[in-house]
Amino acid sequence: MLSIVRFIIVIIYCILVSIFGCIYCLFSPRNPRHVATFGHLFGRLAPVFGLKVETRLPEGYENHPTAIYICNHQNNFDMVTAASIVQPPTVTVGKKSLLWIPFFGQIYWLTGNMLIDRDNRAKALGTISQVVAQIQKRKISVWMFPEGTRSRGRGLLPFKTGAFHAAIAAGVPIIPVCVSNTSNKIKLNRWNNGLVIVEMLDPIDISHYGKDQARKLATHCRDIMREKIAELDKEVAEREASGRVEKKQAN
Repeated sequence: MLSIVRFIIVIIYCILVSIFGCIYCLFSPRNPRHVATFGHLFGRLAPVFGLKVETRLPEGYENHPTAIYICNHQNNFDMVTAASIVQPPTVTVGKKSLLWIPFFGQIYWLTGNMLIDRDNRAKALGTISQVVAQIQKRKISVWMFPEGTRSRGRGLLPFKTGAFHAAIAAGVPIIPVCVSNTSNKIKLNRWNNGLVIVEMLDPIDISHYGKDQARKLATHCRDIMREKIAELDKEVAEREASGRVEKKQAN
């Protein structure tokens, strides 16, 4: 029963936000600042799923330069976890097929996000040039999932190099965003699904990487993220276990 109630609330909320967002964005279509605004609105769904999302930002994050943000991509729940930490003006890069999702696809495009055709390698490679051009022309940051697909409980997958080629070509830093594990964590019929930590790390300087060293940069960033995600998972497990013990003792 709880899962049905949650499903209804989420559908109604998403439709309302998407309709409102489309109308709102018509006054300034494809303004990159809209992405963070509506990303945070979708992030408000976390309590509906029984999640407590804790966001952590590094000191001086508000003065971060234009950058490419990279984040681990686990499942569809990223929309209510990782989205809560997006900083304006940042746009994401998503599959072109997202455009055909009713309501969501339209707001995804109108807020200024970039769409790529992953089935067409030539167009996908051209997207790197497009990302670089947008960063340099509009002074915007770009959010990418370097794994290229949802990991679905398989851990941090190998990184594709597109984001790193773009960072090197544009001369902007990489800023990793790490989300603790959500795979098999969320049960829609369970009231409390625990804690998720979303942490933004300090910018990684790419100035000493040449254009032929994108793979080396990708490996370096993946090592940093893998270590941090392991730390976050350990902390979540310890805090949730401690909470269960305290609750049991209180009873």
